[in-house]
Amino acid sequence: MEIKGKTVLVLGGWGLVGSAICRRLIPEQPEKIIVSSLLKSEALDAVAQLRNEYPDKAPDFFVPYCGNIFVREEFKNLQREEILGDVERRRSLIADTIGELSEDVLKQSTIYNLLTDYRPDVVIDCINSATAIAYQDQFQSSRSLLKELDKAKEGTENILYDSIERMLCTLYTPQLIRHVQILYRSMHDAGTKIYVKIGTSGTGGMGLNIPYTHSEEKPSSVLLSKSAVAGAHTLLLFLMGRTPDAPITKEIKPTAAIAWKRVSYGEIMKRGKPIVLQDCSPDDPYKINEKLELKTAAKTTKNGETLKSVFVDTGENGLFSRGEFEAITTPGQMEYVTPEEIAEDVIFEIKGGNTGHDIINALDNATLAPTYRAGYMFHSAFDRMRQLEREHEVDSVAFELLGPPRLSKLLYESYLLSKQYGSFSQVEKTSADQMSAQLCELIRTDTRLRSEIISIGIPILLPDGKSLLRGEEIKIPPFRGENVIHSSPKAIDAWAHDGWVDLRVSNMALWKERFLEIRKMTAPIPPGDTSSRFIYTKDYWNNFESIEPGRIVGWIFSYEEKGLRMKA
Repeated sequence: MEIKGKTVLVLGGWGLVGSAICRRLIPEQPEKIIVSSLLKSEALDAVAQLRNEYPDKAPDFFVPYCGNIFVREEFKNLQREEILGDVERRRSLIADTIGELSEDVLKQSTIYNLLTDYRPDVVIDCINSATAIAYQDQFQSSRSLLKELDKAKEGTENILYDSIERMLCTLYTPQLIRHVQILYRSMHDAGTKIYVKIGTSGTGGMGLNIPYTHSEEKPSSVLLSKSAVAGAHTLLLFLMGRTPDAPITKEIKPTAAIAWKRVSYGEIMKRGKPIVLQDCSPDDPYKINEKLELKTAAKTTKNGETLKSVFVDTGENGLFSRGEFEAITTPGQMEYVTPEEIAEDVIFEIKGGNTGHDIINALDNATLAPTYRAGYMFHSAFDRMRQLEREHEVDSVAFELLGPPRLSKLLYESYLLSKQYGSFSQVEKTSADQMSAQLCELIRTDTRLRSEIISIGIPILLPDGKSLLRGEEIKIPPFRGENVIHSSPKAIDAWAHDGWVDLRVSNMALWKERFLEIRKMTAPIPPGDTSSRFIYTKDYWNNFESIEPGRIVGWIFSYEEKGLRMKA
């Protein structure tokens, strides 16, 4: 359809993809663009940026709108816990979700009022709906409910009533169905002509062997719930696209990480707050006995500083370190696609073109894979991060925002090897016993390095296998409602594998084996072969004269962890 003179609503317009789509819409000369985001500050910021970039547009050309479109309008500016923590609001949410879709429910909803107020001709939905719904963690709610049921059996004081209601509020399928029902009815009443969804595969295009999960379980149930909800959402949109009085329905589903917004240096933020640096003295380490406290400040001190480093800002997915950025974009890992490419496809589809990436039209082979442009541009971002590292005299290793904790653990272990030895050959000629002792001494003497590791939730297991340097909170084992859990040698081995920097001799021996295996992989490659056949050549590894943490961890995830993506 012709976009010129039409009103366009961009849901999630503050985000990385939403911003790119807003900019790409300008040459098509729409009458108005409504920029919607969850928070008021986000919507105002997005519109302010657009007005600054396009000062010739009328003051009312860009219209900000904020609020949670998945709830009734009176709740749209409330935090989810503000809704769940209030009995009356909670009961209203349950009724809105699993009750009959009455006219009252429909007309009280945020999305209905947004659409009928502005009556957009085009709706472009960039909200990661699967994450918004699935990451409420139905599994944790179920575990809490089971505990309260056990207490009820024992006749002790319990909050069974609240737990059951909270559980009902986290049921994925009813929320998703109700959202699509209301969305369809709202667009029908508003006269919307076309709806384009920016969907997700839930795993960035990877399979069940995806290494990036915030859990010791791989893949985590919550992550798979996201994929399950994303798949269910696509099928519901598929049905909406086959409904005669519905708008033309399309979905673009990227199967790669989406990046990037900016490359910079500054405070590393987590959930809107800076990571405060903590320390744990090697002279007074936390001792692992029969039980391990997942949260405690007993051995931890804070110096008032915050974690500052070089990062690449990936929008909604947060800030990545250079190591994390390189690991996730290693060939065979998640790789990435730029938001501008997604925006190009969206506009082309709206105008009637056929990109081949509309999954509603062709469920099979319609995903947006990693791109040449992204691969070509990667080097400029990566080089800029290196330059900023030199300027600020920091090494951007890991922030534990990408996940899993195992990624951060491996990045920091390989970084320690790089800092101590510098090359493959130096590691190979050093015994595992020496490596354990030398890296322990490095941790003991480098206070800043030690502090950065434990401050992101990654503890350091000392060579004795019983002493732990840690911050107040540790990522592994994950918190599942109990702060104190039993430990054992077997459990310590599992936790060290999943998310502890492990300075034991056995782990040093494993690193030596990895370096040997990488050398073996390059051995069969003919010295003069300059074809496109091989990726992991000696040149790729800088002729083994350096140790690149992100590159090495990407290789580990691809080959040792069997996390190689099958399709581009």
